[in-house]
Amino acid sequence: MTKSTIRLGTRGSKLALWQANTVTAELKDLGYDVEIVIIKTKGDQIQDLSFDKIEGKGFFTSEIEQALLAESIDFAVHSMKDLPTQQSEGLMLASLSARANPRDTLLLKKDSIIGESPLQIKEAAIIGTSSTRRKANLLHLFPTAVIKDIRGNVPTRLEKLRTGDFDGIILAQAGLDRLQLDVSDLYSFAFDPSEFVPAPAQGVLAYQCRNDDTHMINILRKIHHMDTSDCTNVERKVLRKMDGGCHLPLGVYCRKDANGYYHTVACFSQDLQSPLKKVKLSQSTNHRLAEKIYDQLTSN
Repeated sequence: MTKSTIRLGTRGSKLALWQANTVTAELKDLGYDVEIVIIKTKGDQIQDLSFDKIEGKGFFTSEIEQALLAESIDFAVHSMKDLPTQQSEGLMLASLSARANPRDTLLLKKDSIIGESPLQIKEAAIIGTSSTRRKANLLHLFPTAVIKDIRGNVPTRLEKLRTGDFDGIILAQAGLDRLQLDVSDLYSFAFDPSEFVPAPAQGVLAYQCRNDDTHMINILRKIHHMDTSDCTNVERKVLRKMDGGCHLPLGVYCRKDANGYYHTVACFSQDLQSPLKKVKLSQSTNHRLAEKIYDQLTSN
C-alpha cells in the first residue's frame, strides 16, 4: 500500500519517543509511513520551576499544538493527563490508546524504610515530586515527610534519587513500565488507584490532529480504544467542571467492567492544607456520572 508520509509531532524525552515509536509501529502495520518530528515545549525548556509556578496551562503541549495548526506536522501524540480539558480551536483528539497501568509508584532508597510495613518510612524523609496532587496525597499519608520539587524526565529523576538528597520520588508506573527501567536497587510500592487516586487519564496516550483533516481523523480512528474514552471522558469532565489543570490537587479514576463504571475522586484544597475529600460512585452507565461526582465534591 502506498501512502504519503505522515508527520508525527512529539516531545523529545525518552518516554515521549517511546510513545511516538509505539504509535508509529501501529500505523506502519496498517501500511502508513510515519516521520517523527521532535518539538521542544515550554515544560522542557523551563527546568528550574515546579509545575505550579509555570504560568498557564498546556506547558507540555502548546508548542506541539502550534505546529499542528501551522501544518508543519499532521498529528501529535500526548500523554493525555498533560492536555488541557478544553481543546485549542481547530484541533481535536481523534483517538486514544489502551490504558496502561494507572498507578502512582513510590520509589524509596532502601535505607529510608524503618519498619516491616512498606509505608513505614523514616521521619522527615525527603520525597521528590512537582505535582500538587501527589504532594497532597503524600502529605496525607506521611505527615512528617518533606516534599521537595523535582524536575526532569524519568531517567533524570531516578538519577537524582540515587545520587542526590532525596529519600524517595513518586512516578507514574506506566512510565516505568514503558521504559523498562531497572529499579531493583530501590524499594518500589505501587499505590492502589482507589486510594492514591491518579491524575485524570493517567496512563493514556492521546492522538491529536486538526479537526478539518478528515484523512488523518479516519486513519487515527483505526487505532482508537472506545473503552478507554468511555472512562477518560468522565475523568476529564470532572476536571473541567472543577476548572482544573495540572495545578489542581485532584485525582480522578474510572474503571469499567461488564457490570458498569466505578469512579473514585480525591480532592484537596489548593494550599494542600485542607483535609482530603473523597467521592466513590458506581453505576451501570456513565450517564451524568461526572455531574454526580461534581455535586458531591462541591456540596457542604
